[in-house]
Amino acid sequence: MKILFVYPQYPVTYWGFQYALKFVSKKASFPPLGLATVAALFPKEDEKRLIDMNVTTLKDKDLLWADYVMISSMAVQRESTREVINRCKALGVKTVAGGPLFTSEPESFDDVDHLVLNEGELTIPNFVRDLQAGKALHSYTSEQWADLRETPVPLWNLIDQQKYSTMNIQYSRGCPFNCDFCNITSLFGHLPRTKEAPQLLKELTALYESGWRGGVFFVDDNFIGNKRKLMEDILPALIDWMEKRNYPFAFLTETSINLADDDKLMRMMVKAGFNTVFVGIESPNESSLAECNKTQNKNRDLIQSVKTIQHSGLQVHGGFIVGFDNDNITIFDSLIDFIQQSGIAAAMVGLLNAPKGTKLYQRLAGEGRLLKGFTGDNTDFSMNFIPKMDRETLVNGYHRIVNTIYSPSRYYERILVFLKEYNPIASTTGPLNFSHIMAFLKSMIRLGIIEKERRYYWRLIIWSLIKRPQVFPLAVTLSIYGYHFRKVFENTALES
Repeated sequence: MKILFVYPQYPVTYWGFQYALKFVSKKASFPPLGLATVAALFPKEDEKRLIDMNVTTLKDKDLLWADYVMISSMAVQRESTREVINRCKALGVKTVAGGPLFTSEPESFDDVDHLVLNEGELTIPNFVRDLQAGKALHSYTSEQWADLRETPVPLWNLIDQQKYSTMNIQYSRGCPFNCDFCNITSLFGHLPRTKEAPQLLKELTALYESGWRGGVFFVDDNFIGNKRKLMEDILPALIDWMEKRNYPFAFLTETSINLADDDKLMRMMVKAGFNTVFVGIESPNESSLAECNKTQNKNRDLIQSVKTIQHSGLQVHGGFIVGFDNDNITIFDSLIDFIQQSGIAAAMVGLLNAPKGTKLYQRLAGEGRLLKGFTGDNTDFSMNFIPKMDRETLVNGYHRIVNTIYSPSRYYERILVFLKEYNPIASTTGPLNFSHIMAFLKSMIRLGIIEKERRYYWRLIIWSLIKRPQVFPLAVTLSIYGYHFRKVFENTALES
């Protein structure tokens, strides 16, 4: 068979980094790891192509080449996904679809020829078997969890690595916590399932041998979900592998805040090449943390926990949410103060939404508060339920938060709070390349001359060069990030 794997387009979002990517002449942050992995589950004799619509144009001739078009997407890609399906139908090309969007709401995609839902390791083989026998069903599902030790190495030959700023890899799925607004546990379960160390190193070696040097994102839902295995098996193997190759990669991942409680774990992660972690902090309001069952964040000094992680050599990117039932009008100033004091430069603040499959969705449905229109974009000023706080007050307060924390004065102030205390480890910075130099030169023109933030930019650049040259590359990177964040929220505000 001829199979075309298609990854629909993202809108411009906070995590898309579209404005920042222009500085490094890249098209997208990450390649579609899920599709590259799913492709390896199809027979080797099949002809395979992959088109990521975030880096290249999907043409009719591409669709007509294929016997089947396999689509995978998330909720935020819904609009582009629908366009791809409609184009396939108009051209008479068969469609196959899977991934979080289709698994969460298969009823919205009855016009797809074959829905291959849940985890591909379990459902793709059944679909392929039936397809070869000429009796493929409309829908394939599974109530079991996949054994990640059986997950194949992604087909990196389908990916044009030069178009991406960072590669990605997966070690585990699932999260031991049960935050009521998060659909991770409904999609992947509570018990973290992991790959074995030799398997993980095989995937990293494949990336290394493909020529990649630079950032690698571990896309795990919670990288430290199984601390014991991580510390006894995985991290020692990673440290050895990275040391032998002179640290060709710089790793980043997602963890829970309890990482701050384990000094040895943080030291091992840094020694293995990790330099950044995303942490879901959500709220400085203890009542809101209790409301959403964010137990791991309760009864602790969250700012001190962030500082502890930063002091270990790990930069913290933070996720925050407003709109909980227990939030009142003081939350806006509280959140601004928390973000500024913590020194979290990349602070993603979103309005609360309730994805399908979450406990929050079930509760709000029972209370008759659900609305249509979940976009999957938590920075577009939309909510899919009726909040307890007056909606206009909430949205206006949210506007004030993002307008404040991403104003040049407050954003650069926050960078300095972080960089004055941060001690990067040389082995975690990743190799310097030509695109980094070009990014600096472009930042001097765009941020240092054209944009209104120029005096803050030059103050940071000069300070870092004179006072702390070891953080200079990160100072440039964070300046570029800030430009992206401001552009995203400025444009979103205009559209809303």
